[in-house]
Amino acid sequence: MTRKYTEIAFTPLVKKLQTERGSREGYARLEQSQENDHIEPRLEEFIKARNGFYLGSKSEEGWPYIQFRGGPKGFLKVLGDRTLGFADFHGNGQYLSTANAMADDRVFLFLMDYGHRRRLKIWGRMEVIGLEHPLLEQLKDDQYPAQVQQGMVIHVEAWDWNCPQHIPIRLDADEVAAITEPLQARIAALEAQLLGRSLS
Repeated sequence: MTRKYTEIAFTPLVKKLQTERGSREGYARLEQSQENDHIEPRLEEFIKARNGFYLGSKSEEGWPYIQFRGGPKGFLKVLGDRTLGFADFHGNGQYLSTANAMADDRVFLFLMDYGHRRRLKIWGRMEVIGLEHPLLEQLKDDQYPAQVQQGMVIHVEAWDWNCPQHIPIRLDADEVAAITEPLQARIAALEAQLLGRSLS
């Protein structure tokens, strides 16, 4: 069952600091009005457009760990209104996130859109599934050549859009190509015109 993110993130110490530093009143109002108990269409669209995200977990000894997970756009799948999943590709063989999820299934996903200065935070519980699991077929992408070693299913508990302040604007190579392609075509056309005039 999902919860408001403030129920997870706003611990007693967090609320104490908010009170001391003057932000508690505003966040108390947010706690009353917020509704983020399922993956709505706007979230699904945002998630499907990402080609990577940061995955936070915690070891059995309590140490936090963050890993970047990447793949083709849409590799993080929306499996239901409270469920996400992705194929876990073969990597360096450390298995830190896998072991952490086995010790404590609570995880945190941080999804960035640098081009539009948007970021999405997702709290959930992660389940590691084997190659024989029926859900794995839904997580695979036959067009992506990486070797799949297992699957990860995240049962979403809460989410929140994060403040866009201080996010640098960065674009992926394909986004830059889409912007510059018409300009390159225009430059080529103008060069051809100039060359034609010089030859006539």
